[in-house]
Amino acid sequence: MTHFRLTLAAALSLTASVFAQSKLQQTDVTLAPPKNFQSKLAPGYSIPIVDISGETRRQVVVDREAGQYLGHPTTVLLEDNKTMLIVYPKGHGRGAIVYKRSEDAGLTWSERLPTPQSWETSLEVPTLHRVVDAAGKKRLIMFSGLYPIRMAVSEDDGGTWSELEPIGDFGGVVTMSSVIDLKTPGHYLAFFHDDGRFIRGGDVEKYFVRSPHAPDYLCTTAKPWRFWVYTCLSKDGGLTWSVPAPIAMLPNASLCEPGVLRSPDGNQIAVLLRENSRKFNSFVIFSDDEGLSWSEPKELPAALTGDRHVAKYAPDGRLFISFRDTTHVSPTKGDWVGWVGRYEDIVNGAEGQYRVRIMDNTKGADCTYPGVELLPGGTFVTTTYGHWTEGEPAYVVSVRFKLEELDAKLQ
Repeated sequence: MTHFRLTLAAALSLTASVFAQSKLQQTDVTLAPPKNFQSKLAPGYSIPIVDISGETRRQVVVDREAGQYLGHPTTVLLEDNKTMLIVYPKGHGRGAIVYKRSEDAGLTWSERLPTPQSWETSLEVPTLHRVVDAAGKKRLIMFSGLYPIRMAVSEDDGGTWSELEPIGDFGGVVTMSSVIDLKTPGHYLAFFHDDGRFIRGGDVEKYFVRSPHAPDYLCTTAKPWRFWVYTCLSKDGGLTWSVPAPIAMLPNASLCEPGVLRSPDGNQIAVLLRENSRKFNSFVIFSDDEGLSWSEPKELPAALTGDRHVAKYAPDGRLFISFRDTTHVSPTKGDWVGWVGRYEDIVNGAEGQYRVRIMDNTKGADCTYPGVELLPGGTFVTTTYGHWTEGEPAYVVSVRFKLEELDAKLQ
């Protein structure tokens, strides 16, 4: 217990001295761990913070609408390294799906593009993914969650899209937060979570979810029970999916929003997990057999604690991971942040090299379900939603940088 008190005191002191909170942040969060904190790990971190939130030259407004909340985007960069697609809801998770296209790697964006009528009925965060079947046919797929999980398909790089159709008699939350290609051509593993309400639907009316833009469409639900993380397997390039297989659960923690990456040699899959009870740091699980079996969940250091992790490797082999900062003790808590380090840091439970505050969110922690793309030459294009202007609804912004530019700020 004495060691924990010393660690906590050190974390508070180091974190506070590195980066002072603004008055606005002080109204949202405090530099103190919650009373229900149960982790044996430190609630704060000691690595430095690089702040680029005030560098407006890096920022591009993707979409903004007076009086309308725009949230939770995902992006896909096509193989020409110029065409970028984005989807996001008109609302917090649920709401009609907005679709846009960029022809210059996110520097400028089209107007909102026409979408199939069923996209108005989306009840959960839409997620966009590139898939390729065993014959080399490229497709784009987009998921919309709750019960049942539905999917739309584009056979022409986003020029036209199908309606949303169920992928099976099962549901889930933030589907599919990650989709990873397996070593067998055309095989993909998709990841999501559920808390018992949507996996099979149900008849508990108090939890039914109705579309805000298509009131006749609703989702039936069961009673909440316990958070589980699931995978679905596709063997035909993403056109059809297996029934869900549970891969992670803890009785005293709420694991969700899986963010997936491979080891540098490609032989291990790691899944970073949000912890929704806020009693612990984030967690990680590993698979050495292409998702057939998984390790027990392992708690991560505070430096990697957050929601909706999305990771990409830089040309030099380091990782950049974007997420919402929900670290228990952090001067950037509630903001859009990133982590820079190496895969070995995740495996070994190390803090990594440094954090970056990408943008300052002005309303609690309502931000950051990010898209992360890497351009030739090492430029990251990160895109997400947040309350970037005090007193106004959330809107979608992208920020671009190279790790060398962030490194220079540590000098």
